[in-house]
Amino acid sequence: MSGSGEQNRRGSPTIGVVIVTFNAADVIGECLTSLLSQTGERPGIVVVDNQSTDGTVGAIRDWAAAPGRPCLSEQNWPSAATPADGLCLIHSGANRGFAGGVNIGLAALADRPEIGHFWVLNPDAFADPGATDAILAAAARWPGYGIMGGRVQYAEPPCNIQIDGGTINRWTGVTGNINLGRPASMPQPEAQEVDFVTGANLVVSRRFYEKVGPMREDYFLYYEEVDWALRRGDLALVVAPGFLVHHHAGTAIGSPTLNRLASPFSIWFKYRGRMKFVRRFLPLSWPLAMAHATAKAMQLALKGAWPQALTILAAVYGLPAPRMVRDRLTPDAQEIAFGKRGR
Repeated sequence: MSGSGEQNRRGSPTIGVVIVTFNAADVIGECLTSLLSQTGERPGIVVVDNQSTDGTVGAIRDWAAAPGRPCLSEQNWPSAATPADGLCLIHSGANRGFAGGVNIGLAALADRPEIGHFWVLNPDAFADPGATDAILAAAARWPGYGIMGGRVQYAEPPCNIQIDGGTINRWTGVTGNINLGRPASMPQPEAQEVDFVTGANLVVSRRFYEKVGPMREDYFLYYEEVDWALRRGDLALVVAPGFLVHHHAGTAIGSPTLNRLASPFSIWFKYRGRMKFVRRFLPLSWPLAMAHATAKAMQLALKGAWPQALTILAAVYGLPAPRMVRDRLTPDAQEIAFGKRGR
């Protein structure tokens, strides 16, 4: 496999990108342009749209219609065929959650034997021009890798670090962002300091995908990538020097930033996902994880953030999702997220 942009232009890409969109009309163009602007290999791109309602599909079509853009092909899942070079848009037919969309894209890319590196990227992120060079350089340095991470910086000034890799508290299931809020001058961590790689920007090898399999879909949102990392076995997690993306963060679901509290929608799935994760991987920590989450809810209530506090309690104690969470999903998406398919 070659990391040379010139060789990539003569042949097929060895990196395939999966981007899952849901109401990302305002950001998807910037994301796609960044992939087209790579100084090295230009990756193959699969966008899986989770039935957006804001014109995301039209924005992708308009972007692809401009001069110099890759040829756009469109397919409907589950009848999607192997995507050709260029840009492939797969209509998932429903909001299938993050992992559901990712898995559709991974399955499509896996049908192309030349793709050896599967890159999952958020639609509200844009890649540094040297990202694919960094991926291939790290893959050459650690040829047996399973999961690869880099640096994610906030897109908005002062563009501090959002995450350099994630950590897991084995007592509570709480995840942490290494170097959160610190300046970009901070060095990247060593791989042994990292427990998982954020789903906003991660790469897995073909060997990992074929051995470990796809993401678990019952989380719907959050903790899928944490679960994935803990299933990797003896496949190495590596940190790629110079692998950088910039992230607008939480534009569709209201994820928290340094200056913004998470929305109830975001909180519900994060805490429900955490409890699922703890039951699977840290069962002895279940009582402490519940106590920690309850204390967090009380802390938010004392600050007057009652919607967030009550949402945490509902998620942790197995109560139905609040209406403000359910109403953001269509009936078919509710069945996937909350019904038998989402448990």
